[in-house]
This record gives sequence, C-alpha cells and structure tokens, in this order.
Amino acid sequence: MHFSADTGCNRTYDSELFQHTNTQKAIMTSKMVISQPQPVMDARDSDEWGSGICDCVQNVPECCCAFWCYPCFACKTTKKYGQCLCLPLLDMFGFVPPVTMSMRVSMRQRYGIKDTMCRDCLFATFCSPCSWCQMSREMRRRNLQVVLVSAKNT
Repeated sequence: MHFSADTGCNRTYDSELFQHTNTQKAIMTSKMVISQPQPVMDARDSDEWGSGICDCVQNVPECCCAFWCYPCFACKTTKKYGQCLCLPLLDMFGFVPPVTMSMRVSMRQRYGIKDTMCRDCLFATFCSPCSWCQMSREMRRRNLQVVLVSAKNT
C-alpha cells in the first residue's frame, strides 16, 4: 500500500486500524469463563487403618520419640489433632487410659475406620505408645493440604 501525504488517506488507514483493533477487542472480550477449575481431591479414604499398630519402620524417629518421651509425643499428637495440648496427661489416672482410647475412637469416627472398641481398649491399655504412633501416622496420611494458586489476599 502506498500512502500519500493527503491526510484523508491517513485518516482512512487510522480508522481501519481502529476498527480492526476494536474488532479484536470485541472478540477477545466476548469470551466468558463460565466455571473456574475446582481442586480435585485424591480419594485416599479407606475404612481401615493406613498402618498397623506395630509399623514403626514407617517413621522410626517418631516411634523413638514416642518410646523415650511418651507424654510429650502424646501431647503433641493431641494438639495436631485439634484438642487440648495437656489432655493425654489425664491418662495417668485409671487402668484403661481414657484419653488414648477416646482419641482412637474419635479418629476412627472422623476417618471412617472400621474397628472395635474392644481393640481400641486393648491397644490403648497395653500398647499406648504404639497406638499414639499409629494415630500420628494416620493423621499425616489423611491430611490433604488444599493449595490455592494465584489467590489474592483480600
């Protein structure tokens, strides 16, 4: 295309460019997002414990901590579960540790784990540190972190 010094020709070119740009803007703005992508949760739920009562090899440092400093480990696990930090210290009163047993029952109900109260009672009474380790492993296994990408802080 050859453009002369005539301003009418330049105006025509400018108006064609303007119309072309507006058409592109109209095309670009006419597309609307109907739905945003939703987070997909991996179905890891099971009706069984994720590990056995004696599966300490899955996290040896944690099991050592539970063995050597049982009250501290139980309190820390209880806090992560969302309960009072010092609640496990009440287990000292009585033959069957009430807090350990109730935490096992609560965790089974929260995660839909099928087991019996009789087994919870046996594990809480005779395998208390291992029971706390199992509960800690289960919390870590079932904890699904939701990450929001490009979320604005308002």
